[in-house]
Amino acid sequence: MRALLGQLVIGLALLVVALSCWRLQAPASIGVGSPWNVTAAGAIALAWIGFTVRMVARRTPDEPHDAGGILVVHASQTGFATELAMKTADELRAGGKPVDIRGIDDVTPAMLAQATRALFVASTTGEGDAPDAATAFRQRAMRAPAALGGLAYGVLALGDRDYDDFCAFGRELDAWLRASGATPLFDRVDVDNGDEGSLRHWQHQVAHVAGTTGLADWRRPAYQPWRLVERRLLNPGSAGGPCFHVALAPSDETHLAWDAGDIAEVGPRRHRADEGTHPHREYSIASLPTDGAIHLVVRQMRGEDGGLGIGSGWLTEHAAIGDAIDLRVRRNAGFHAPFDDRPLLLVGNGTGIAGLRALLKARIAQGRHRNWMIFGERHSAVDRLHVDELVQWHAEGGIERLDLVWSRESSTERYVQDRLRGSAEALRGFVADGASIHVCGSLAGMAPGVDAVLRATLGDVTVDELASTGRYRRDVY
Repeated sequence: MRALLGQLVIGLALLVVALSCWRLQAPASIGVGSPWNVTAAGAIALAWIGFTVRMVARRTPDEPHDAGGILVVHASQTGFATELAMKTADELRAGGKPVDIRGIDDVTPAMLAQATRALFVASTTGEGDAPDAATAFRQRAMRAPAALGGLAYGVLALGDRDYDDFCAFGRELDAWLRASGATPLFDRVDVDNGDEGSLRHWQHQVAHVAGTTGLADWRRPAYQPWRLVERRLLNPGSAGGPCFHVALAPSDETHLAWDAGDIAEVGPRRHRADEGTHPHREYSIASLPTDGAIHLVVRQMRGEDGGLGIGSGWLTEHAAIGDAIDLRVRRNAGFHAPFDDRPLLLVGNGTGIAGLRALLKARIAQGRHRNWMIFGERHSAVDRLHVDELVQWHAEGGIERLDLVWSRESSTERYVQDRLRGSAEALRGFVADGASIHVCGSLAGMAPGVDAVLRATLGDVTVDELASTGRYRRDVY
C-alpha cells in the first residue's frame, strides 16, 4: 500500500507539471476556453485516469503483501482450518519469516505464480466436497493446471475416515498443485478427525520451513515411559555424522503395538541449563512389536555452535542405559506396507534404512519375498547401517533383489536415483506386475531425485496414479 501511495504521488506531480507546461507554452491567442485548451486538458486527464487505473490494477489481491514471505492459505468450513492456519503463521513468524495469511477465496493462480512458498490448510466437508469458501476457487482456478513452476508448497488436509472420500479436497488441491508444476516441500499431511499426532507432524514440517526446530508443541503429547536398553554406533570411522542404533523398551508391554511404517515421537530432555521447553522429535521405527523394543536409527546432529542437537544428543550421548525416555507411537498409515503380496520396491538412504527395515521385517514375516531394495550410503567399509542384515536376508531369499549404492566409490551411479535410472526396464516391469514403491530418507536430494526418475521412466500420469492409489508412498524428512 505504501508503494501504491508513492506511485500515486508521482502521478499527481506529473499531472501538475504537465498543466504548468501547458500554461507556459500555450500560444497567447488561444484562450482558456478554446478547443485546443480543452483537448489538451482532456488528454492529460485521460492519461492520469489511465495511470491511476493501472496502479490500482497492479495492486490487486494477486499480489502478496510480502512477495519475499510465505503465503499461508486456509480453506475452512467450521473455522478449524482457519485456526490451524493462524497457528501455522505464528510458527513461521517465530522463525523470523514474513507471512501473508489469506482465505482461499482471496487467492488466485496469479498470486500463487508470484509466490515462492505457500502452505495450505484445507478442510473437506460433506461427502468429499470443498468447503463453501473454496467453491469459487475450485471452479475458477482448479479446472485446469496453472503455471506454478516457481512455487514450493505444503498441504495439511483435514478430514474424517468415516467418510469414503477422506480428505478429498486436500487431496484434490495437492494433485492440482503438482499438475501445475509446483514442488512439494514435503508430503501432504492427512489429518483424521483432528488427530493430534498428525497435527504435530504438520508442526514438525512447518518448523523446518521456519528454519527452527525449537518451537514448542501446540499440545503436549501424551508420552509413555520407556527405557533406553541399547545403544550401538553403526558407522565407526565414517566421514558422516555418527549414527546409532537405539533400542527402547516400554514399562508396560501393552505399548508394544504398532505397524511397520509408524513413527516414534520422543520427548527430549534438557541437558543444558539455558534451554527452555522443546518439542518432540520424530523417528521412523525400525522394528516390529515382536522384537520387544522400538529400534531407531539416529544420526547425531550439531548446531552452528557445535553443540549436540536436543533430540539426537539426548538419545545418543546424554541419556544413560536404563534411563527413562518419554515416547509415544504415532500411526503413519500413509507408509504402511501393502496389505497383499504384491511386489514392493524400497528406496532409501542414510537413516531412511529405519523405516525400510521395519517394512522388510514385516514382509519377510508374512512370507512375502518379492522385495527389491535400493539403499545408499557413503562408504561400503564403514557406513553399513544394518546393511549386513540386508545382505543376509537377500542370501536367504527374503529380498529378491538388493542394490547397494556407495556415493564415494562410484563416478557414475553415486546415488540411489542413479541406480534406479539405470534399472529403468526392471522398474517398468516391476510396476507392471503391480508393485508398490516406498521411499524413506532424505527430503533434500534423494527423495526429489527418485521422484524425477520415476516420472521420467513411468510418466507423470502413472506416477500420479500410483500416489493416488497408495502404491507410491514416502517417509521423507
